[in-house]
Amino acid sequence: MKRSIIIIVLMANVAVAFAQKDTLHIYGPGGPLSAMQDCAKAFTAKTGIPVKVTGGPEPKWLSQAQADGDVIYGGAEYMLTQFMQTHPGMVDAATRVELYKRRAAILVRSGNPKQITSLKDLAKPGIKVLDVNGAGQLGLWEDIAGKENLIGAIQKNIGGSYANTALGIEAWKKDKSYDAWITYASWHNNLKDVTQVVELSLASRLYRGTPVALTSNTKQATQAKQFIQFLQSVDGHVIFKKWGWE
Repeated sequence: MKRSIIIIVLMANVAVAFAQKDTLHIYGPGGPLSAMQDCAKAFTAKTGIPVKVTGGPEPKWLSQAQADGDVIYGGAEYMLTQFMQTHPGMVDAATRVELYKRRAAILVRSGNPKQITSLKDLAKPGIKVLDVNGAGQLGLWEDIAGKENLIGAIQKNIGGSYANTALGIEAWKKDKSYDAWITYASWHNNLKDVTQVVELSLASRLYRGTPVALTSNTKQATQAKQFIQFLQSVDGHVIFKKWGWE
């Protein structure tokens, strides 16, 4: 009898240990992807809990996230809010927290051939501006340009608008006629070979947040909360700062 009890207890412990090693599935847009992936590696090294982060345009990962998602993150506060409105009940709103902010800046070609040094330069004749009208950048350039009364002048120089950053990056790489892109400084960390950062003045600078929350149907709430706590930790913050967050 005692032997049977011992065996049952051992099997239960093995089952718990196995469950703790189940992979956490994290989903969200491409902007914070590199930072999230580095955090996932560090978290796994620290806890032994495997983590898979999938990022990019929402249609590429939505169906899978509905099936096995544990955590959803956003590239801006409004992005996660829109996601929750579009997919009611999928995200546990009570677990939503803010991580770190990232600043907007101007990305230009390597070497800055057009000598762009300020927002006003984007209003000059002959400057072609790329715009991403979504993916955390919805209205970003307009909010910034409005501070310097440059909305109309910069709008005339917008050569193309793209629905998400992946399409914007593709256009930037293929079409060398684009001179500048008002986006997040953090994107330079992924595009160092084809961009240079021109900082906005402090008066014109804007920031967006990085929200994260558990899904409502996660089967690994304890481990998922551990991952979010790691994101909020000093170690997590160091990783995000490496990728351009404040």
